[in-house]
Amino acid sequence: MINWLIDTFGWMYWTWQSTLFFIAIFGAITLLGVLNIYFPNIDRKGFLPIETGRGDRLFIGILSTIAIFLIWLGLFGESLLLLAVIIAAIWFFIEFKWG
Repeated sequence: MINWLIDTFGWMYWTWQSTLFFIAIFGAITLLGVLNIYFPNIDRKGFLPIETGRGDRLFIGILSTIAIFLIWLGLFGESLLLLAVIIAAIWFFIEFKWG
């Protein structure tokens, strides 16, 4: 099994951060699937100009978080990257809760 993983995914430079990121993404998708079974999704309109469900808000949150990091790296480089993490986390929470 380990050899298959190395052969299949050996092209990617896996660090604990990238592994944790992918585990979090797949965990969130799995959690949304389980929530959808017990608490069906209801689309609603928040401050975003479209009706969104939980999965839509997760997708928009992930894309906007990536955009925040790319803009931060373009403007400031790797300096104070923790501040970008805080900004992205706050934005993700606001967008997912009220978006």
